[in-house]
Amino acid sequence: MPDFLLPDLGEGLTEGTIVTWLVAEGDTVGVDQPVVEIETAKAAVEVPVPFAGVVTRLHGEPGQSLPVGAPLLTIGPGFTEPGVTTASEGSGNVLIGYGTTTTTRRRRTRTVVATPEKPSKTPGVISPFVRKMAADNKIDLTKLTGSGPGGIIRRADVEAALAVPEQRDGETRIPLTGVRKAVADKLTTSRRQIPEATVWVDVDATGLVAARKSLNASAPDRPVSLLGLVARFAVAGLRKFPELNSRVEGDEIVQLRDINLGFAAQTDRGLVVPVVRDAGSLSTRELSAAIGDRTTQAREGKLGPAGLTGGTFTVNNYGVFGVDGSAAIINHPEAAILGIGRIIDRAWVVDGELVARKICELTLAFDHRVCDGGTAGGFLRFVADCVESPVTALGEL
Repeated sequence: MPDFLLPDLGEGLTEGTIVTWLVAEGDTVGVDQPVVEIETAKAAVEVPVPFAGVVTRLHGEPGQSLPVGAPLLTIGPGFTEPGVTTASEGSGNVLIGYGTTTTTRRRRTRTVVATPEKPSKTPGVISPFVRKMAADNKIDLTKLTGSGPGGIIRRADVEAALAVPEQRDGETRIPLTGVRKAVADKLTTSRRQIPEATVWVDVDATGLVAARKSLNASAPDRPVSLLGLVARFAVAGLRKFPELNSRVEGDEIVQLRDINLGFAAQTDRGLVVPVVRDAGSLSTRELSAAIGDRTTQAREGKLGPAGLTGGTFTVNNYGVFGVDGSAAIINHPEAAILGIGRIIDRAWVVDGELVARKICELTLAFDHRVCDGGTAGGFLRFVADCVESPVTALGEL
């Protein structure tokens, strides 16, 4: 009788929390059928089983956290070997090594009847994990307004309630939970392990703004964002300076072949870093579209762990917050992060004359173990030159 173990749901994720079981003991399941919804600090995902047979045991209750490799469920005698899929069963790629299926699964529902003598307000909560989180933290679900479809109360709603400052002895205390805690842990690891340095440069982005306008006028159905353009230049820069597309593992510097471009995105749950894999193979329009699509998915909570992990280099457009510059923290275990400040009109010298130009500050924080200032400065200068002469740069990419 094989045990189905909790798979690795994404790079750097070591455990998951059971949100809800999609099957019960005694149910018959098919290969690739989703059997449980698991939530990590990054996202929730339905996990398919690689066996077919009868479920004899479920290991764990909703709200319980399990480490990667722990048993999820047990399939009884007469099971089908892993990887055997019948013609009627689909196979996709929800998780690496696991597929999808069109198998209909049961959803358990509960009906609450209100009477004049006993009025009832039932909070719109689907996830037992959300109920447990609320109960553990003494959050009254009936007082929350759900942000999900039809007013469903989501994990983000409970986290928002938990984040409400508590006044105690004249002090304000804000719980460090959920995504905020996951971000805090990652940033702390980065500061503790990476000896970083920062270089920056002011650039004339007048041509960049004009180039974007021209590109979008020529193909309005395939718009290009300013972030998409700068990201494209960053990818080209990483081809010239591969030292920055690397990570440190023990006593070795590992230069990575593929460029998986991450970018910071602010969502209702907090700061996340969606990843565009193999960004070096995409055109400028394709890369810009991929960034836009993943941003939307992340803000809607539809981006799974695979879309939030595995980055090799990150860009951060903090200019959207109205600031000029920032010494960003490297997204561990990457080796560098490129920051983009706001574009504003400033006095600039052109051909010996003072004129108004659109100026932007670029910053690069880098791991000093993988390269020295010459390489970091060379990369940043390359990106800056592309920003200042985008038409020439795009002609060479």
